[in-house]
Amino acid sequence: MKIKNRNVVVTGASTGIGYSAVEAFLNEECHVYGMVRSVKDAKKLKNEFGEKFTPLIADVTDHAAIDRIADQLTAEIGKDGLSCLVNNAGIAQAGPLLDQSIEQIQYHFDVNVIGLIKVTKSLLPLLGAQKDSPFEAGKIINISSVNGKIAFPFVGAYVASKHAVEGYSHSLRRELLPFGIDVVIVGPGPVKTPIWDKGINTADYSDSLYKKPLERYSKIMMKTGPNGLEPKVIADRIMKIYNSSRPKTRYTMLKGYFQNYFIPNLLPDRMLDRMVGKIMRF
Repeated sequence: MKIKNRNVVVTGASTGIGYSAVEAFLNEECHVYGMVRSVKDAKKLKNEFGEKFTPLIADVTDHAAIDRIADQLTAEIGKDGLSCLVNNAGIAQAGPLLDQSIEQIQYHFDVNVIGLIKVTKSLLPLLGAQKDSPFEAGKIINISSVNGKIAFPFVGAYVASKHAVEGYSHSLRRELLPFGIDVVIVGPGPVKTPIWDKGINTADYSDSLYKKPLERYSKIMMKTGPNGLEPKVIADRIMKIYNSSRPKTRYTMLKGYFQNYFIPNLLPDRMLDRMVGKIMRF
């Protein structure tokens, strides 16, 4: 009889979707290990969530720190394992690909893709990717985006990173079939989250050829962000996936699903190009 545990790791736990996911797992009587980047955030969350919450301090781009966390968890729960890993940590910095530096573009991949892969790879044995695992296989839930399926202008680095997350998730799920570890993608649209707080700053692109379209895009962002889904809605979906014996491989979540996701995915690329160009007044 294999051990069934309720140990969970959530990255990007300090705010937004990650914070709400921690709350939801704690309500399910799980022990949550929440990854944050600062001691300040770790202390704050520990005070709020109590004994069933253990903060893990690391930036997902710090691979040595991720290795130390994997060793810590192996020492603490190596015999019990993890029942779920939620890869939520991510960044988004809007700007034209023509003007963004290679360093800015690479940073999206370092956090959103390589960081996610590093955390996953380091924790896979605790999720059951080992010979004769003594505990039940866990689940991996990767937070992608609508941008993992639809490419909008001025968020190209973010879009590219989320497309990479989608491909990685599908390949990984198929490779993990022998271990029974499931990999599920959640692709939200706009969410009321701080991810865009340091997003687009039109002053940074005052000399750009895209100055006017960027100003229009910035106004669109200011409207869609505050009107997006509450993080709790995403957290509720995460819990349904966690408790499901056979979840779907991907969930798209956004307001106005039909006009904002279903129809754009049906349209020919050139038609969608013209529609975007009209909105941006190219």
